[in-house]
Amino acid sequence: MTSEYIISSLQKEKIIEYLASGKRLDGRGPLDYRDIKVEMNISKNAEASVRVKFGKTEVIAGVKIAVVAPYPDSPNAGTFMTTVELHPMASEHFEIGRPGIKSVELARVIDRGIRESGFIDFDKLCIKEGEKVWQVFLDIVAINDDGNMMDVAGLAGIIALGNAKMPLYNVEEDKLEGGLSKESLPINESVLSFNMTFHSIGGVIVCDVSEDEEAISEYRLSIAVGDNNGKPRITAMQKGKGGAINSNDMEKILKLVEDKYKSMFPKIRKYVFGK
Repeated sequence: MTSEYIISSLQKEKIIEYLASGKRLDGRGPLDYRDIKVEMNISKNAEASVRVKFGKTEVIAGVKIAVVAPYPDSPNAGTFMTTVELHPMASEHFEIGRPGIKSVELARVIDRGIRESGFIDFDKLCIKEGEKVWQVFLDIVAINDDGNMMDVAGLAGIIALGNAKMPLYNVEEDKLEGGLSKESLPINESVLSFNMTFHSIGGVIVCDVSEDEEAISEYRLSIAVGDNNGKPRITAMQKGKGGAINSNDMEKILKLVEDKYKSMFPKIRKYVFGK
């Protein structure tokens, strides 16, 4: 569960005033991202694990892979599940209990961006048609929330998947032997897609928002973007919050997607594939 995050009118006015002059309280411009830090292999028990930070916003993502029965409507395809845990240690506005709206939305948006892009080759996760397939679990845990959890969690997810190794499996004896093989999770590198989220605050479009900025934004638009021969390819889109997006703002955001993609995609690809 999550509780409502409220900031003072004075702080809200100050944020909007700074943005109107092309600045933010932390010294960044409206379209600047915070420093991104990636730390690999933080858990010995996962098929892949990563810690990702955008400034003070921090998440951990891990991949676990198990043998399960396939779904009846896709007997020759593996399965995929994404969960996001927003624990009180990450923010005083997160509560213990069943997943709240924010964690459910985060999991669904990240899952859809990965699934719809074709990043995982589910057909190659079939062990025996109609009987056994690999199921991929992507678990994301928030360590600290200082805004823009959508992009941070999304990046952690694709890095973890891009670095996951398959468990050792004895086909003849039909059992997991423990440990990991040298075989990577079947990934389609050519359709790599990452998430960029834009907010409107006082009529200004802002990237990589802080917690305070996120609390006062009029709307949020998250766009998952992949490569199309050097140009951005939109694979998923999700709007959040109550404000309406006018046509001028939509044009601005799509142009920003194109501009940001050019500088961001090479960095994201290196984080995910090391090249």
